[in-house]
Amino acid sequence: MTSRAGNRSGRDWCAPDPPRPAAYASGTTLGGVLPERLQPLVDATREISLRFASAGASLYLVGGSVRDAITGADTVITGADTAITGADTAITGAVSDLDFTTNARPDAIEEIVRGWADAVWTQGKQFGTIACLSGGRRYEITTHRAESYDPGSRKPAVTFGDRLDLDLSRRDFTVNAMALRLPDMELIDPYGGLEDLANRRLRTPLAPEVSFADDPLRMLRAARFIAKLGLTPDPALVAAVRAEHGRLGIVSAERIRDELDRIVMVPVPSVALRFVVDTGLAGEFLPELPALALEQDPIHRHKDVLAHTLAVVDKTGRDRLLRLAALFHDVGKPSTRAFVDGGVTFHHHEVVGARMTRRRMTELRYPKDEVDLVAELVNLHLRFHTYRLGWTDRAVRRYVRDAGPLLDRLNELTRCDCTTRNAAKARALARRMDELEVRIAELRQQEALDSIRPDLDGAQVMDLLGIGPGPQVGDALAFLLELRMDEGPLGEQEARRRLLSWWTARTDQG
Repeated sequence: MTSRAGNRSGRDWCAPDPPRPAAYASGTTLGGVLPERLQPLVDATREISLRFASAGASLYLVGGSVRDAITGADTVITGADTAITGADTAITGAVSDLDFTTNARPDAIEEIVRGWADAVWTQGKQFGTIACLSGGRRYEITTHRAESYDPGSRKPAVTFGDRLDLDLSRRDFTVNAMALRLPDMELIDPYGGLEDLANRRLRTPLAPEVSFADDPLRMLRAARFIAKLGLTPDPALVAAVRAEHGRLGIVSAERIRDELDRIVMVPVPSVALRFVVDTGLAGEFLPELPALALEQDPIHRHKDVLAHTLAVVDKTGRDRLLRLAALFHDVGKPSTRAFVDGGVTFHHHEVVGARMTRRRMTELRYPKDEVDLVAELVNLHLRFHTYRLGWTDRAVRRYVRDAGPLLDRLNELTRCDCTTRNAAKARALARRMDELEVRIAELRQQEALDSIRPDLDGAQVMDLLGIGPGPQVGDALAFLLELRMDEGPLGEQEARRRLLSWWTARTDQG
């Protein structure tokens, strides 16, 4: 039997089913570590596994929960020379979402879980997946599949099967192609995922060209696993990404967006981002990023703008929108570069970068409120540096007003934007930011710093000046706001006096 992967270059291109492995690896033969790590998974799935067993169906836990249980912190696989560490999910019994595969067909799966599950979803039934909720835990159970993608289509052609090894062969990477047989805790590992975890290696179960033809998003997902699990990509995998990255174009913007979000949230995103740049992937969905490698930053002379950008992303806390702002904060530099007096400038790159950020995030189908937030952070990221004469009350008020609800994120982005190796410059910037935050705290105690408004409202202005709604009211409020920014709260009586003086002078001039 063969699985057609579609037509390439005008000819049929088929991937044969892999041969049935001669033997499976059993967790019970690998010493005490694996059973100890996997037992919480067996305990957490006992009810559902017994229901499938009673129905005469097999059930296997697959995917990240198995992988992360194996890679528990400070765990060493018996017989391996390499410690398995670095998983950011430890299995402690508090498992939430779980993925399974079974030889039962979708109708049978639905029958098994109904009456036991609190809720059942069948939207994925045509692809073999039944989802359900029980005890606050979500389960996704999928019939063994042998699927492939037409190279020109975003949708898989699904066929159901009875071979677990064939199902596992269609998964993205060997470290995710292990299955835990339930309820007897046997680890099924036909493609060497356990060994690859031990050796810190990222491979695909089938040839990488075949795997990436099935789903090109796997090329981008590889970047995430390289960074998340500290794996080294197999040379064949890297070569395949470099040759096939153009196929990412058939993947929906929404799926690429979601994968980018996952990438920026790994502990050290620069590892993944460097991979997507070096292999050409970034050019398919984020061409602004590789463009930064061509621009030498005159301030951070020891690194190009790309290296600086990746360093800033790594420094920020694990706030997804803040990390996206860090990723985009200097994208305006290439188009604003100018050579002046033997140096290089990037004047107004924050303004240009904000427009570029807005366009790119919109194309990636980010929600409008997230686009607005990230673009505004990019626009404001140099605002701190416009105040060079000390933090007067006036300067602090204007900075807080400009930042608005983004103040805390903007301050963190400003701190992280300093990646200079010049220790004196780094200390000076940190001192100025410390001073700003102290001044903000002091002014907050004295006045309503986070909601700066004129001392009079529009109705009071119209009543005092004897005018109706119109542009003159806006001018008057703008005048009062400037007074408030410069001098702090005036009080209603003083504000009325100052406004009348301004109005009289304005009327006389008119």
